[in-house]
Parts: sequence; structure tokens; C-alpha cells
Amino acid sequence: MDLTAFLLLALKVSVALLIFAIGLDSRLKDFSYLTQRPGVMLRSLLAMYLVVPLLALVAVKLLHLPSGLELALLVLAISAGAPLLPRKLMRLGNEEYVFSLVVVSSLFAIVTVPAWLMLLGPHFDRLGTLDPATVARVLGKSFLLPLLVGMVARLMWPDASSRLSDVLLKVVGIVFSACALALLVTHWQVIGAILGPPLLALAGFTLAALGVGHLLGGPDPNDRTALAVTCATRHVGVAMVIAAATPGPRTVVLIVAYALASALVIIPYMKWRGRVTTAGLKRSG
Repeated sequence: MDLTAFLLLALKVSVALLIFAIGLDSRLKDFSYLTQRPGVMLRSLLAMYLVVPLLALVAVKLLHLPSGLELALLVLAISAGAPLLPRKLMRLGNEEYVFSLVVVSSLFAIVTVPAWLMLLGPHFDRLGTLDPATVARVLGKSFLLPLLVGMVARLMWPDASSRLSDVLLKVVGIVFSACALALLVTHWQVIGAILGPPLLALAGFTLAALGVGHLLGGPDPNDRTALAVTCATRHVGVAMVIAAATPGPRTVVLIVAYALASALVIIPYMKWRGRVTTAGLKRSG
């Protein structure tokens, strides 16, 4: 196994462990939050699976991006689902809404990702099609299985699960970041080729996705924050599988670069929302 293959495997395992840690800190009742609020669910899914991909299409058509970055942006746009940010960064939002949205949106990905691939495939030669069974298998391995295992562990050991979740989020977050940086260093030529306007395009996509979620999040400020972050955080596991169907590591490297760079845009937004929430609590107190 060469270094690139090892790093990609480590990244996939890290994502699964992060989702397991989220499961350790989740409750079964969280799942029903969106199913009991169909209007909120419809608005959220439209933001994640329709508006954000359409924005990416507009960007690709207007900005004339390099082919590798163009492909990476499209793959990221259609790969909505489980947020990669640790759950403790989502405390500003409604936790029941966040968890329910992650589960429901990942289930919808089984249908929406192949549908987008079939629509875009004829217009982008390097973007292969992916059948629903493959997407379901990816989501099952990288999200649903570790999430369910974590939730079962919480039922069996409720006291220890919360502590283990915090430790895993910290340790695995560090490992993921280290492997991602190592992959970027290994393929520094790919990153060097997109410095400047192309890199700004990735940051702009993150900002646009945040804006979509913020605007469509509804009147509840906590829901706005949660949907904005979820829209801007793509399902890296699904994106990597789609990118693996294309020749060479370029697209995968760009997707990893987005996963790291997007945090630089999302974290300031979270801090701003935290100040807004704190100010609102002080006024209400």
C-alpha cells in the first residue's frame, strides 16, 4: 500500500470514528424531530440537495475553473449528508434538529446523489455515474453503521459514553487533520496549481452554502445556525467515493483541501452566531 492509499484509508476510518463519537452522544428521540416537522424538513432538504448544487453549477459555468477543481466542486455540491465538524461545535444549534437532519439527509442521499450524477454525467465527461446501491453501501459503512453502534453503546453504558465521545472527537479530529495535511503535502503540486482565484472559489462556495442554510433555516436562530453549517459541511465519505471513480488523486486531494479550508470559513460564522445567541439570552434574562 503506497502512502496516498494509506492516508485515504486513514481518512475514511477517521470519518467513521467521528460519526461513532456522535452516536455516543445522541439519543433516539432526536431522530423523530424532523419527521414531526415536515415543513422544516422540506426546507432543509431543498437547501442541501437543490439550492447548493445549483449554486455550484452556476459557479462552474461562470468562473471557468480548472477541470480538476470544477469536478471537485460539483462532487462536493451533490455530496450533502453527515457533517464532519465535531458535534460539540454544533452546540449553538438545536441538537435534536442537527442529529435528525444528519440522519434524514444521509438517507435521502441514497436517491439524490445518483440522480444528480445522472443529470450531470452527460455534461461533464469525467463525472461518472454511481448507482444507488453503491451510495447506500458507502453511507451504511461510513455513517449509519458507526452511528448506530455508538447509539447502542450509549444505551448500554450511558455514563462512560459521553466521556468517550469527547475524547474521540478530540483525538480523531487531530488524526484526521494530520492525515489530511499529509495528503496535501504529498500532492503539493495539486494545491499549488489552484492557489489564487481557484482557491477563493472554494471559499466562496462555502460562504454561499452558509448563506443558503442561514436564509432557509427559518425563524428559529438555532435552526438557522445548524442548517447553515450542515449545508457548508459536505459528506466527505460520499465525495471521496465519487472522486475515486475518476483517474488520479487530484479530485480527492481537492476534496480534502475543501474539508480543511471550509473550517476556516465556518468557524468564524459559528463564533458570530455564538455572540448573537449570547446577546439574545442576556436580553431575555
